[in-house]
Amino acid sequence: MPSTVVDSPIGPLGLIASEAGLRSVVFDGRTIRPEGSSPVLDDAARQVKAYFDGELVTFDLPLELHGSDFNRSCWLALASIPYGQTVSYGEQARRLGLGSDAARAVGAANGRNPLPIVLPCHRVIGADGSLTGFGGGLHVKRFLLEHEGALLPLG
Repeated sequence: MPSTVVDSPIGPLGLIASEAGLRSVVFDGRTIRPEGSSPVLDDAARQVKAYFDGELVTFDLPLELHGSDFNRSCWLALASIPYGQTVSYGEQARRLGLGSDAARAVGAANGRNPLPIVLPCHRVIGADGSLTGFGGGLHVKRFLLEHEGALLPLG
């Protein structure tokens, strides 16, 4: 399966794609051995670079998502959170037509998001505004939200 590594301000990001779509964004890209190429992979690498260069606010890529219907619905809903904005896990649950009591289930699904940044789970925060859970670490979540202007930089 084609894969590449993109240098970013948060470290090397591994991208894995099939011919059909982007399958995975891996935070520690050093674990990915670049292999092969494809139009999907090349476009994904270009868009990730443009995002970090401040030139792209919405990704437009074919995606190949593998997961339960619930997980996929949670992941795809992330794409509707505008650049530079945040929502709570309860709000994401409500947007999915679930009660806010489904916030934990939504959070767990977001934690399994195979395409962080592209499907921006970093834009989902605690109901009290706290930065909670993120596969890349809370310092990366904070960086991404600051990059998008959703948080003021610390200090």
